[in-house]
Amino acid sequence: MLLVSVIVGGFTGRLDVMTKGAFTQAEDAVMKIALPLVGLMAIWMGMMRLAERAGLVQVLARALKPVMRRLFPDVPPEHPAMGAMVLNMSANMLGLSNAATPLGLRAMALLQKLNPRPTVASNSMVTFLAVNTASLQLVPTTAISILAVQGARSPSSIVVPAFIATAIAMCCGVATAKVLGRLRMFQAPPDDDEAAAVVDAKSADTETETVNAPALTMRGRAILALLFAAFAGMWALLAFPDQFPGWKTSDVQQNAAYERALPAAAAPTLATQSALLPVFAVLYAKASAPSPVLAMLQAAGTLAVPFLLTFLPLYAALRRVKVYEQFCDGAKEAFATAQRIIPFLVAMLIAIRLLRDSGVMQMLTDTLHPVLSFLHFPADLLPLAIMRPLSGSASQGIFVDLVKTHGADSLIAKMAATIYGSTETTFYVLAVYFGSVGLRKTRHAVAVGLTADIVALAVAITICRLMFA
Repeated sequence: MLLVSVIVGGFTGRLDVMTKGAFTQAEDAVMKIALPLVGLMAIWMGMMRLAERAGLVQVLARALKPVMRRLFPDVPPEHPAMGAMVLNMSANMLGLSNAATPLGLRAMALLQKLNPRPTVASNSMVTFLAVNTASLQLVPTTAISILAVQGARSPSSIVVPAFIATAIAMCCGVATAKVLGRLRMFQAPPDDDEAAAVVDAKSADTETETVNAPALTMRGRAILALLFAAFAGMWALLAFPDQFPGWKTSDVQQNAAYERALPAAAAPTLATQSALLPVFAVLYAKASAPSPVLAMLQAAGTLAVPFLLTFLPLYAALRRVKVYEQFCDGAKEAFATAQRIIPFLVAMLIAIRLLRDSGVMQMLTDTLHPVLSFLHFPADLLPLAIMRPLSGSASQGIFVDLVKTHGADSLIAKMAATIYGSTETTFYVLAVYFGSVGLRKTRHAVAVGLTADIVALAVAITICRLMFA
């Protein structure tokens, strides 16, 4: 990537721009991605430690044992990694990226404990990457919010196409991971560093996640029942506000929340995406009237983080876990994890930035334009399709520009929103997830992630043509 970028940039006179962009991107990778991620990881890694010590992770693993065993046959059925992956998938389905990434990093760390070759991605790790790249999307929060801010009459109309696209893409991604994982060409040979890595892995955190917490008492069950009842009431208020005329957010609060949401929804980043959730209902109220099913999903997404932040410490306390101490023990892993991510993140993002600044991406777009036109692929969507696996911020900017250019209710805008909501920044996920555990040989992970993205892209365009054309 670097070689092609420098050669093309040299002949197009963009070397100065590329040099400046490379250093800017290196700074952003640390200051705007890795360091802000520390705080989020501290919260969710602390919560994960509480869930592990209280036995909740093992309960989740047992509940979904039939499905998870088929997806990850190399992982013991009741291993904590199973529960961590379930929590990560749930967060992804609800569009909670601020929770999904730290939970995914914790799951990857637990999978690394089972990995016999610490420098090489295991089959389970690649499958987990496929599930993250093409995660089922119940509510593509950011895409819907951008459409709503741009004045779409029905921004929630992309929910069904995004769900179908992600469902098919996830099936294809998992199937590809299973097939390619058996091919000899993807079996990485051992290297000189592997023996040392095995020793380091064994001498590192090998603590057994054994649960010795006392069982819940009747009093504890009653307290949890009251908590569930309270959140059920809040969910009903959010999902069906018309049924409770005495409960209403004031117009002043709605307008203030809506104004605060405008800059964040127009160009949300990792740090601002979580801020969209509390005002999600306001965006819907301003732009459209969601269906009852979508309103229920929207309410669940709004309450998901507050519920977890309340339920996990309470459940751990009721099982006599030392909540504060265990939370801090889990949270302190966050900085070390971010520190491990930084080199991989800087390397990947600099290479991607140079591809953009050198003009390689534009040349690729111009080259593929005639072929895709012959295949009835909308030419306006090509930059988004190429950039989406590489850069979240760049693809988001392209998406916003498409919506502004063609109109929020146009077919192109709906296609772009569905593509954005059903695909993932594959190379970013690869760098963060695998870099967090020091993997250097990714085997078939890139092929699996790109396969899921391509399938989601094709299905999104097809479904949008059938539904909206």
